[in-house]
Amino acid sequence: MSNKEKERSDSLSPEMFQKLDRSKLDVDGASRASLTAWQDIRIRLLSNKMAMAGFWIIVAMILVAIFMPLIWPFDHFTNDLSKTNLPPSSTHWFGTDDLGRDMFERVWKGAQVSLFVGVVAALIDLIIGIIYGGIMGYYGGKVDEVMNRFSEILNSIPYLLVVILLLVVMEPSITTIIVAMSITGWINMAWIVRGQVMQLKNQEYALASKSLGAGAMRIIFRHLIPNAMGPILVTLTLTIPSAIFTEAFLSFLGLGVQSPIASWGTMIDDGVAGILADHWWRLFFPAFFLSLTIFAFNVFGDGLRDAFDPKLKK
Repeated sequence: MSNKEKERSDSLSPEMFQKLDRSKLDVDGASRASLTAWQDIRIRLLSNKMAMAGFWIIVAMILVAIFMPLIWPFDHFTNDLSKTNLPPSSTHWFGTDDLGRDMFERVWKGAQVSLFVGVVAALIDLIIGIIYGGIMGYYGGKVDEVMNRFSEILNSIPYLLVVILLLVVMEPSITTIIVAMSITGWINMAWIVRGQVMQLKNQEYALASKSLGAGAMRIIFRHLIPNAMGPILVTLTLTIPSAIFTEAFLSFLGLGVQSPIASWGTMIDDGVAGILADHWWRLFFPAFFLSLTIFAFNVFGDGLRDAFDPKLKK
């Protein structure tokens, strides 16, 4: 031992060391509560004020669209030529159109159509995309190559051409719009699912299930898809506003819902003619609620994507 080390050891005495009193430690305050992945996602989503604002706008739009037409005293089909193009008032909150129909009633009936088309088309895309993408990603090889080439060819077909061809066979209706959107709308979901399954299929739990004799479909839908629900839910949330806009666009062009059925697209089409005659309310209200709905779904989808992103964890 050197002289410096000997002097240092001699300077240390037992009085310099005290036993720690564990009763005075705030162990609970120093430790963090254990959270599951879904609990952490929920907390981060709830802390995102913009995403929650979009969520509550969506909830409010759905509730008003369902219940308001049931209690509103005017019928959206009834024409009253003595009340044509009336501006907003205490009787007609959003005014009337060129046939004397109450715009407030028609806006919320149009919300029913747009929300129904958006949700149904997105759910169909979800189901087809999960099945198709799951098979592509799990099997890989030649199966993945053939299925992926087919989806790429289908995705290269112009969307409007598909709609026009369907209209030759089917009459313009809500069903036609949903079928047209579903023909190619599932491809993006399938590619998302394919990528997630390819990442997860070599994980230990998937390999263990396979070694125990589980079939391919059980592994895909019991183990892989549940663990890929984050990107799937985000894609689903962002698919709905796209479907709503597509329905409004097709109805605006006369390829979707036909009058007298109320739709935001048909009402905007009628409102364009009304704006030239200074009947601004006929265009403003359906365009406003269409924009508000798409905005709410997009900000909620962005918030959901951030909540699922592990890189943004604090």
